[in-house]
Amino acid sequence: MPIEVIMPKVDMDMESGRILAWHSSAGDFIEKGDPLFDIETDKATMEVESPGNGTLQHTAPAGANIPIGRAVAWLYSEREKIGPPPEGASDVPERTPAEPGPDLESVPQKAAAELRSSETEPSGKLRASPLARRLARERSIDLARIKGSGPRSRIVKADVTVARGALDVEPTDAVPAGSTAAAVMKMFQGREFEEVPLDGMRRTVAAALAEAKQAVPHFYLRRRVRLDALLDLRAKANRLLEGRAERLSVNDFIVKACAEALQQVPGANAVWAGDRILRIGPSDVAVAVAVEGGLFTPVLRDAHQKPLATLSPEIRDLVVRARDRRLAPHECQGGSFAVSNLGMFGIDGFGAVIISPHSSILAVGARMRKPVVNDSGGLSTAMVMDATLSVDHRVIDGALGAEFLRAITNNLENPLAMLV
Repeated sequence: MPIEVIMPKVDMDMESGRILAWHSSAGDFIEKGDPLFDIETDKATMEVESPGNGTLQHTAPAGANIPIGRAVAWLYSEREKIGPPPEGASDVPERTPAEPGPDLESVPQKAAAELRSSETEPSGKLRASPLARRLARERSIDLARIKGSGPRSRIVKADVTVARGALDVEPTDAVPAGSTAAAVMKMFQGREFEEVPLDGMRRTVAAALAEAKQAVPHFYLRRRVRLDALLDLRAKANRLLEGRAERLSVNDFIVKACAEALQQVPGANAVWAGDRILRIGPSDVAVAVAVEGGLFTPVLRDAHQKPLATLSPEIRDLVVRARDRRLAPHECQGGSFAVSNLGMFGIDGFGAVIISPHSSILAVGARMRKPVVNDSGGLSTAMVMDATLSVDHRVIDGALGAEFLRAITNNLENPLAMLV
């Protein structure tokens, strides 16, 4: 039997993916791990690797929206005759252009009318994913007023989130000024401006962040971390690595310190799962990587088990491939915790937004030399970094969050312990 290549599930809410481009042509021999095709989801553009060896036979054209689990191609061995897909294979969808999300660009009266004109089944039943229906019920939103952006105008989670601010658009005193594009643009009549349309990633990032701040009860913990011992140890380690490609960065130590802290405070290594909390065993740490138009959070798996010399090149590889948009789908899944570092931009400190399924994220600022009180009570100076932990209060209470941040701080201020 030929090897079936299916549309992978990149995230929990994904129902379909659009094939942007194939890296190979029908008839080409493909080896396992070769880049096969690029897909576009609500959150990202990602490269999918071949699951095996064989001669490629396409079943889905570039531009097609393919449901999760549906075959997009087959790989035939040398002993197999290339022909039509095996009996029982799913029908191949027609090539369809990417559809826009809910129209939030119209005047209030027009927006309300357009959002009500959602596509329905022949029976009059709305097309909507189970998650979209649940969110609509929880927020008392009428699905009939939402325009779906999924395949065949199906309403998906992002539509419910994005459209929430446009549903109550009839003119009333309760609607804040500037709540629609038309109202904001009217304010800038006569002034020069450029309209920047939202692509799929930017729209999804906006929806995810808005939902995160609305649905996740954030609280913030902050500490100043002294880095003198860490910087001294890093300098010594890098001198030993002279002539080799590996060079340890401060961010490498931060990721390692967080991974160790997740093991030292296991209660913080957990995620919210709707009606329960999941306690995670390994330290899978996500690293926020800014890209043009959005953000990726590739995950370093089992980071607590890897020495810094192994962790450092792995972090660099993920960052480079994230910026080139060459990450595999599974590399952005999972993890209970993330690190966001803006220190290279000179930012003193900031509070980051938690993105599901994570229950906390550490925001790291720039390291600066500041006055401190030494152990003898006198004044001296030290290299100090501000670290702010954003915490999901449903999963982690204040005392547990404080213990977790203290463990991170202790690991950074006593870095030699992370090497033994």
